[in-house]
Amino acid sequence: MSKNILICGVGGQGTVLAAKVLSQAALVNGEHVLSAETIGMAQRGGSVVSHVRIGDDVFSPLISEQCADIIIAFEAAEAVRNLNYLKKDGMVIVNKKVVQPVTASLTGKTFSSDDMIDYLKKYVSQVIDVDTEKACAELGSSKVVNMVLLGAATKTGLVKKEDLKAALKILVKPDFYELNCRAVDYI
Repeated sequence: MSKNILICGVGGQGTVLAAKVLSQAALVNGEHVLSAETIGMAQRGGSVVSHVRIGDDVFSPLISEQCADIIIAFEAAEAVRNLNYLKKDGMVIVNKKVVQPVTASLTGKTFSSDDMIDYLKKYVSQVIDVDTEKACAELGSSKVVNMVLLGAATKTGLVKKEDLKAALKILVKPDFYELNCRAVDYI
């Protein structure tokens, strides 16, 4: 049985590394995996979406609409924007921290993360909201949001912490390995 995970956020949040770690964790576990990213204007704070598909019956890296088992959202508005990918009984893991788009800053308009999360909870039966700001403060680095969110995903049975740590050993510099492991263990 396949697992379809959509990871979304904005440029600079670590979504691409999260997708690579999740993919490598599947490989470590002996699973077949395909993934793809759509980056667009990510360098300017634009949307980043990664598709990760795990399973022997996966033949395309892209997730069709209404087929994602889980959306891991690094930003609440991006979760709402990508909700069309989530299957009917799917789950959303969402970062509580809001990243205001440049256009909102220019117009003086803002949106609330709480409003976005309330919207998600209205339409999705399983929403896990994660206070990554608190986690990063306690861990001493703002650069581990991605691993805190992947750590939250381990609570769903999607992936095992030990597989994530094995993937981290392969993908991150040794100087950052312990910090990333503590982030995975945070939740």
